[in-house]
Amino acid sequence: MVKILLEELEIDCETFGSTTFKREDMAFGVEPDDSFYIQNHAQMIGKERIDLTVDPPPDLAIEVDVTSKTQFDAYEALGVPELWRYEDGNLQINILQDGKYIESDISSTFPNLPIVEVIPQFVEQSRTLGRSPTLRAFRQWVRKQITQT
Repeated sequence: MVKILLEELEIDCETFGSTTFKREDMAFGVEPDDSFYIQNHAQMIGKERIDLTVDPPPDLAIEVDVTSKTQFDAYEALGVPELWRYEDGNLQINILQDGKYIESDISSTFPNLPIVEVIPQFVEQSRTLGRSPTLRAFRQWVRKQITQT
C-alpha cells in the first residue's frame, strides 16, 4: 500500500525491502519488513549495499508484529525518521523527534491522508476480498483523495 501511495502521489523513492540495517557501534541491527528512501532517494539510486557510516537510514521503515522493545530502540539509534508498526489490526506511526519516537496520528510522509485509520481498514478488507481486489480499491481511494485536495 505504501508503494501505491508513493506512485499515485508521484513521490520518488527507492525501496530496500527487508534489508538489515546495522552500524558497527550497535550491538544489534534491525530488519524491517519494508523500508523506503523518500527524502534521500536520489543518493540511494543504484546502491546494492548500504553502509550506514556514509548512507542515511531509510526515511520510512515498516514493522509488522513487533514484539521487541530492543528493535524500537535500535530504530531510534539509527535515526529512522518515521517508523510504522502494524500489530493486532492497528497501525502505529512513530515520528523521530529529538532522538526519541513520539506516536503520531499523522504520517510525516503522507501528512494529508488519514493513514492510521485507512491502512488497517484495507488490511482487514484483504482478508475477505483478497489481496488484488483490495489493492485496486486502495488505489481508487488514493486517487479520490488526490482529486479532493
